[in-house]
Amino acid sequence: MTVQKNHRLIAERLGINIRQIDNTITLLNEGATVPFISRYRKEMTGSLDEVAIGNIKEAIEQLDELDKRKVTILKTIGDQELLTPELQSKIELCYDLNELEDIYLPYKPKRRTRATVAREKGLEPLAKLIFKQYEPDPESRAIQFLNDAVPDVNEALAGARDIIAEWINENQNARTIVRNEFLREAVISSHVAKGKEEEGIKFRDYFDSSEPVKRCPSHRLLAMKRGEKEGFLKLGVAPDEEKTIAALDHYFVKSRNDSGVQISLAVKDSYKRLLAPAIETEVFGTSKSKADAEAIRVFAENLRQLLLAAPLGQKRVLALDPGYRSGCKLVCLDAQGNLVHNETIYPHQPQSEVSQSIRKVSALVSTYKIDAIAIGDGTASRETEAFIKKITFDRPLQVYVVSEDGASIYSASKVARDEFPQFDVTVRGAVSIGRRLMDPLAELVKIEAKSIGVGQYQHDVDQKLLQKGLDTVVESCVNLVGVNVNTASSHLLNFVSGLGPLVAQNIVDYRKENGPFTSRTELKKVARMGPKAFEQCAGFLRIPGGINPLDNSAVHPERYPLVSKIAADRKCKVEELIGLENLKSEIIAEKYLSKEVGLPTLNDILAELAKPGLDPRSGIKVFEFSDGVYSMKDLLPGMVLPGIVTNITRFGVFVDVGVKQDGLVHISELANRFVSDPSEVVKLHQHVKVKVLEVDIPRKRIAFSMKQAE
Repeated sequence: MTVQKNHRLIAERLGINIRQIDNTITLLNEGATVPFISRYRKEMTGSLDEVAIGNIKEAIEQLDELDKRKVTILKTIGDQELLTPELQSKIELCYDLNELEDIYLPYKPKRRTRATVAREKGLEPLAKLIFKQYEPDPESRAIQFLNDAVPDVNEALAGARDIIAEWINENQNARTIVRNEFLREAVISSHVAKGKEEEGIKFRDYFDSSEPVKRCPSHRLLAMKRGEKEGFLKLGVAPDEEKTIAALDHYFVKSRNDSGVQISLAVKDSYKRLLAPAIETEVFGTSKSKADAEAIRVFAENLRQLLLAAPLGQKRVLALDPGYRSGCKLVCLDAQGNLVHNETIYPHQPQSEVSQSIRKVSALVSTYKIDAIAIGDGTASRETEAFIKKITFDRPLQVYVVSEDGASIYSASKVARDEFPQFDVTVRGAVSIGRRLMDPLAELVKIEAKSIGVGQYQHDVDQKLLQKGLDTVVESCVNLVGVNVNTASSHLLNFVSGLGPLVAQNIVDYRKENGPFTSRTELKKVARMGPKAFEQCAGFLRIPGGINPLDNSAVHPERYPLVSKIAADRKCKVEELIGLENLKSEIIAEKYLSKEVGLPTLNDILAELAKPGLDPRSGIKVFEFSDGVYSMKDLLPGMVLPGIVTNITRFGVFVDVGVKQDGLVHISELANRFVSDPSEVVKLHQHVKVKVLEVDIPRKRIAFSMKQAE
């Protein structure tokens, strides 16, 4: 019953048909992955996409956690012998975590409180008497409760109010009143910590600020929380105190006698001492969770764009990791990304071995038949690019500047050490730069996603949620593109649907021992590759030049018989179907439909036959920075320059114009219209034109405008 209730609740929350919810959750429970369900089980889900399936998965996980919490609460209350059928029903029918905790609060084991002390002094009967508000003279009644621990009436009444204050704090309606006031009216305020004005100058914008919580954008909240964590800021969240206390008074004070006065005093104490701090913590937590979710969403979208960046493909590449004094580390890679040569050249100061470096690069380009040159965008990048462009080669070559973000993380990682145990970090870094040009996705999956540098406040958000969100994006991208099983690293294979680290490594080991795979069926011989794992991964693994041409397509092996039937009906071979773009219009769809194969799956198969293994990524473009602009000193307000978008945040985008410091295009300067989300206007690594608005060299800040550059 609970399961069906959960499914109906998810259907209502997400606005998805209950049958789609039921079938999707069934598939997830059977071990199917989100990419597999989205691609190969459209008939069962009603063609839900990865986002919708991911939302269902997240929703059921949250409800499962809520159900586990209910079990714990019911047991705790049951152990106290206080669980009534009415209370049990109330708990079981609750689907809001805050509300559930409010119900549980009166029964929750707690540490020693002021109310506990008052009860030990025998003042609970007096508190009950006052709380009913029938007693017109509570002071006279309080005399009856005096003893060695309660020497006078004032202490008796104070103890009774402590008990009443706790009852008010534990009252579900009281917490709802205060929570609603916080959600509607609360203001978040930020002030500089005493004596931290100079040390915390980077948080100057928040030294004395306030705004409604509900209108505080995620990036500002995370910035303030970072300032608080580092000890530079003091934060607070509160609604109008008088208004909130008045609302509580209206609910609890039912008489105009002196008992009512005592209740009013208890209400005020309960709010200030118990309710406000508790709800403030709750609202801070909720706001932080929303800010985390938004920051993770922005990071995930940026990461998706980065992973799906245009690949150069299987070309021979000369890659340079630029440097001044230490020289430029140079590597030559073959078309499969294997390292075939490495050395260091010194074309810049202080050595300035320009002639020798030109001869060396020219010789390597000729010897290894280089197709393209990749230059890291770090230190000495612009100077190295200018040096390379001076050289006359024996063939036309394209020169690309490649982002180095995270390359140092990779070069010092276990993955890099395992790949190149005989080389140092500088060689590994240069190899990574070259491989990123050839296939960004295959190379970037080796780096911890949050180290790639395309997020906002990624170190301040919930790290488990961040990792989960980014892993989901990586998995989605890898399976969207597909993976060549004969060239992929174990790290890349790890993200293929249905595979984990162990089976991924087993595939690589099998390949080393037995040579390249010649068919998808051969994958079944890999250790630990069971029927379920094969079902989940097979459609996303590619085998170029295999025995069956369908093995290099997104057609799943379970549908090979269907393709064979289509070929037989046309009296041709399967390979003759491949590349026929008009096939869809020539066949009678109804002839091939069944309970398992509906029109969505059939259309997918026909589209794949028309263009098998089509890479969804766009073609790569060469970009050139403006000549004569190499540092911030070269920038002047009014200049219009070409740039590359390096990061997208909620408040604007960062653009590299080749001066070793990215500049900000504030969201208000993106377009001649209102923009609510910068990602609607630009994409990561997009080539743009920007106008210089302001240059602040001491603070290393540059302000750009895109709308004024048009």
